[in-house]
This record gives sequence, structure tokens and C-alpha cells, in this order.
Amino acid sequence: MSNLYSPSIEAQATELLSKMTLNEKLGQLSQVSGRGAQIPSELADGIRQGRVSSVLNEVDLDIVNELQRIAVEESRLGIPLLIGRDVIHGFKTIFPIPLGQAATWSPDIVEKGARVAALESARVGVNWTFAPMIDIARDPRWGRIAESLGEDPFLCGQLGEAMVKGFQTDDLSSVGSIASCAKHFVGYGASESGRDYNTANIPENELRNVYLPPFHVAAKAGAASFMASFSDLNGVPASGNQWLMKQVLREEWQYQGFVVSDWDSIKDLQVHGLSASQKDSAYLAAKAGVDMEMVSTCYIDNLGELIASKQIDEIEVDTMVLNILKAKYALGLFVNPFTDPSSLPDALNSNHLEDAKEAAQKSCVLLQNNNHILPISKQATKRIAVLGPMANDGYEQLGTWIFDGEEKDSVTCLDGLRALAGDNIEIDFMPVLANSRDHDTQHFDKALDLTNSADIAILFLGEESILSGEAHSRSNIDLPGAQAKLIEHLYASSTPIVLVILAGRPLTIQPILNKVDSILYAWHPGTMGGPAIAELLFGDACPSGKLPVSFPRVVGQIPIYYAQKNTGRPAAEHSYVYMDDVPQRAAQTSLGMASTHLDTHFTPLYPFGFGMSYANFAYEQVEISSQSIKIGETFKVSLRLENHSNIDAEEVVQLYVRDLVGSVTRPVKQLKGFKRVHVKAHSQEHISFEMHTDDLAFYDIRNQLNVEAGDFMLGVGSDSSVELTLAFTLTN
Repeated sequence: MSNLYSPSIEAQATELLSKMTLNEKLGQLSQVSGRGAQIPSELADGIRQGRVSSVLNEVDLDIVNELQRIAVEESRLGIPLLIGRDVIHGFKTIFPIPLGQAATWSPDIVEKGARVAALESARVGVNWTFAPMIDIARDPRWGRIAESLGEDPFLCGQLGEAMVKGFQTDDLSSVGSIASCAKHFVGYGASESGRDYNTANIPENELRNVYLPPFHVAAKAGAASFMASFSDLNGVPASGNQWLMKQVLREEWQYQGFVVSDWDSIKDLQVHGLSASQKDSAYLAAKAGVDMEMVSTCYIDNLGELIASKQIDEIEVDTMVLNILKAKYALGLFVNPFTDPSSLPDALNSNHLEDAKEAAQKSCVLLQNNNHILPISKQATKRIAVLGPMANDGYEQLGTWIFDGEEKDSVTCLDGLRALAGDNIEIDFMPVLANSRDHDTQHFDKALDLTNSADIAILFLGEESILSGEAHSRSNIDLPGAQAKLIEHLYASSTPIVLVILAGRPLTIQPILNKVDSILYAWHPGTMGGPAIAELLFGDACPSGKLPVSFPRVVGQIPIYYAQKNTGRPAAEHSYVYMDDVPQRAAQTSLGMASTHLDTHFTPLYPFGFGMSYANFAYEQVEISSQSIKIGETFKVSLRLENHSNIDAEEVVQLYVRDLVGSVTRPVKQLKGFKRVHVKAHSQEHISFEMHTDDLAFYDIRNQLNVEAGDFMLGVGSDSSVELTLAFTLTN
């Protein structure tokens, strides 16, 4: 566990706590929503009385500094405020949505994105953000998958740790560092039917092996705060879940930071049916160990009475307050609570924009490239038809959960193409549809005419940013509106068609695959999406993104993910029976005797880790240092990565392991290592992974973390479909 707090911080916070009245203590547990043209008198009075610990969503620098002045100069104890804001994937310079950032498979890029977001938001006094979201997301119907880092615990943990480091640096008190918040603890991504705020039922062993590990990584990385999940977890909503907050987080992990509720989630314990009143809700959340209440007032209204009636001991409240005070000391707020923007770099500066462009470029995933249509030849191309509602929309490319980014700062895809095309290539642009949900087909014939007259057509389709994010779940994740019909209409042309999809989630695109030549999946790429995508299309850069989630063929496959269990009757090509191939009046037998659907193939449309390149990579001489490894020892996996093309390119090398037999059944594959490697044209790189047998530990039949002796298989390749060819054994 990273030591968040020095002995001096502990001592200072403890001394301050000893001077506090009960009302002042309860005030430190209260976060209120701000945001207004001026400071409401009731907010100012609450701060003076010590009844406010944190203000949410205030980003006016003058107001923030005045709020801090009132807190430190006009309250009895002068305790500064935490200023919270959802700075999820950028503040003014917007990076790709987190799911897009995860497609870079680059902790360095993710860390840089968080650093830029911290520096820019710190300019207006923000000192606490509610990121990273490290919920494991295996259901693309869930709107908040856009805010996630994907389906895999290992990848999510590595990128989540990078985000924590980017926000906080190595010194929370340094200028431009802000506190991070690991959310939503835990299981939110497993909400039933992909519906936000819904119930999650996850067996403890699955929780410990899949959903908890990224949070444990964040805790060890020193994340300053955790946010309790809104959702009901196995019958006990997280904000009132003592097992989760006290046993796992505090006792097992020895977490030192503080825990904040989700918005109104303490009050909503009553709506869930866990409590009969707001007083009961306050009791349950306090007993669970939720330190700060976001927006609702159950704590400040009821904890005094609960202490007076001896249902809660004041010592319990002291612990909650101490957790918050230590964070404020660690942030250096007692030394200087005020913000001087001149001490920080300008927002949207050239370095920040370049970092955002790199992130957008390396997040794009090339899914299809029939006949090598991409990259577009500038010499052979005279006319390009640019079509679709997402081509020139600087707002929609920013994605979900951006409160401070502005459309005017975006460089659109059309802008990027025009800048690179220069005077030699004519670009005909037509949005065709008003937005991604538009069903109006009146402009389809004109779009076909433009396509027929062009050397190549580029379609920019997908989903608007409002269709993903919190409370924006979808039961059908096809291309919305008439977009699929547009593709069908343009298919009549002999002109090659490139489809660029901007979306907040995986979409079910199987029906249109044979209607287009190339597909580049760009997520919602942020401020600099335009030039990043244009360079990829023209070949000034090479696609290198890899999917952080599996893409389903149809929505009925959900949840579909690579690290599935084998089952007693695993699906296989030799046993798969497609529905239309079943003879009429066939005998009533268990066709295929395997775990499949009759009406779709058992594999995903695109597997986790998938992503094509303009280069041609080959994996050679994959070797393990020993085939018999004693538990407690280290070992090495090595290989040679060859680039058999005339293009310098990057490849994400992925290492997967299978534990063949365990005290609980194990996944068919697990990601255990990855590296983004640059390989020059007609060159090769030697790559190695240093591993320890602890990397193969899992929570066993007793829900204890353990490394079990036995046989394993290992493979290294370009995605999760890699064949596991190396056998090794762990011995006691």
C-alpha cells in the first residue's frame, strides 16, 4: 500500500480534529453542489459555520478563490475546501473517452492525458476529480462503458494506475496536482441488462478475481479517494455495504484515503429499500465507512442525533473526519488554498494539443481493410466524398462527460482532411443526415451521386455523444437512425468506401461489414480527433490501437468477453451447428452438445485486443526460460517481433496465460502482460516479459489469494485469439 500520509500529516490532522466541535466534524462530511454566477448566501454562511467540507462543480476561478477565502478566514478553524469536478478525459483540451484511451494500451499516454486534465482544471481551483472509473465493463449496452477502461482486470488496473499518477503525480501538494477518485467501488459495470443504477449480483469469488483487482491496484498506487458505487451489490447497495468498505477496503487492503458517496447515494439507500428513513440511511452509510456524503444531507441532518442516542459512537465520526482532513493536508491546502493560474500552463497550449492528438491517433482501431484501400494515396486520388453527420461536428467528437470542453476548440475530421489534402485533392462534403439518430433519407441519392463522382468515399458515422454515458444505456446497439440504410444505399456505387465510426461503445456492425471496404473505429476522439484521424487515413501515421473490449456480433451474445470459463461443453468449430443448417424435423437431440447460440457464431465479431496495422508483423521464437518453475521464482518470456513491411509502425504485443486446473475453474485465457513496441520497416525487435509466479495468483475456493501448483499454457500474439502453444508447470 502506498503511504499516502506522512507522520507529520497524521499529527497535524489529529491535532486539528481535537479542536473541533461535533457540528464542525459533521460539516467535514458534507459536500454541496455549487455552480452559479455568484455565491449564494446560504453557501457562504454554511462555510463560515464549518458545515461545508467540499464544493462540487464550481469552476469560476474568482468564485473558487472567494469560497476558499471564506473557509480559511471567516470560519472558526480555517479549514480549506475540496473543490470537486468530473474531469474525466480532459478539462479544456479533451482527450479520447476513457474507453478510447484504453484502446491505446499505453499507460504513458493515459498518464499524460490525466496530467493535462489536472493542470488545466487546477487553473480554476479544482483540486479533486472523480476519475479514474475502473469498473470492469463487459456489457456495451451500459452507457458508462464509454467512461471505463474496458473488460479486462489487468489492462484496467495498469491504465487506472497510470491515470492516478497523472492526476496526483508523486506529490499531491505540488502545483497542478489534484486528488483522484477510484470509482465506482464496486461492480457497477455488471448492472443487470446494462441499465444504469441497476442491481449487480456478483459471487464473491468473481468479485475478487475480476471486479476488485483494478481497485486494489489503485489503492496501492495511492489514489486519494474512492467513490462508493450507486448500485445494489448482492442485496446491499455499496454505500451501506460494511463488508465491502470495512472488511475489504480498510481491513484487507489497509486503504488510507477517504471514501465519498455517489451523488445522493446515501439518501437513495431508502429508495433501494435498505433503509426506512434518511436517518437509517445515515446510520448504515456511516457504519459502512463512507466518509463524505455527496450532495444529500443525511449525515449533517442525522448523525448528531444518532450519536446522542448512542447508535453511533463519536469516535467513528472522528475516523471519518480524520480521513478527509489528512487528504486536505496532503494536498497542501492548509499551506495555500488559493489558485494562481499564472503558476500553471495555459489550457489548450500546443503541448497539450499534441498530447491529445497522439492519444486520439493511437486509440483508433483499424477493424477492416479490404484490398488495402487504406491508406489513401495522395498521388492517385483527385476527389474524395466526405459524408455523414459526424464528419464536421466538433461537439459530438468530444464525447460524453465533458462539462468544460468547447466545440469551438475542436478540429473536426473534415478540417483535418482538408488540411492534409491540400490543393491537389477536391473534397465534397455532405452531412446527409442531421445527426446520428436521423431517419430522413431524402439526401441519400445526392450522397450516392457524390460517391459515384469520387475516387473514394469516407463515411463518418456512429452515435452522438449524448447516446453514451451516465443513464444513457441502450437495448439495441446497432448504428442508430438511418445510418445502416445510408451504407446500403451507397453500396450500389463502385467507389471504395471507408467507414470511420465515432462512438462511445462497441456497436453491433456485423450487417454492414460487407458493404464497406475499410473500417476505422475512432471512439469519441476529443479535441484533436480530426487531424489524428486524417493522418491515419492518408498514411502519415499507422493505425496501432487495439480493442479494450470484445465486439459482439449481435446483442444477444452479451455479455461476451475473452476471459470466459471453458464450461463442461465448450464451443468449437467441429461441433457448432448453425440454425439454418438444421434439417427440417431433425431428431430431438442436443445439437452440437456445446455452449453456443443456434443463430450466431460463438465467437465475437472482433476479439479483445484486436486491431489491424498497415504494417505486417510476425511473432517469432516465442520462448519461456523454464518449463518447470518453482512457486516463488521469477521467469522470462521472450520473442522476436518482425516487421515485414516498408512502414515504420507500432504493435501492442500481448501475453496470455491459461491455468489448466484450479480449485475454482479458471478462464480460458488471461492477459498477463503487454508492451507497445515501435518497429522500423524491415526490422525486428527482441522483447521480453519478466514475470513472477505471484502474477499467476488468484482467489481460490476459500476466497484466499493463492498461487496453485499445476500445468499452464502461454501464448504471445497480437490479440486474445492467439493460440497458447507454450506449456509450463508450477511446482511447490
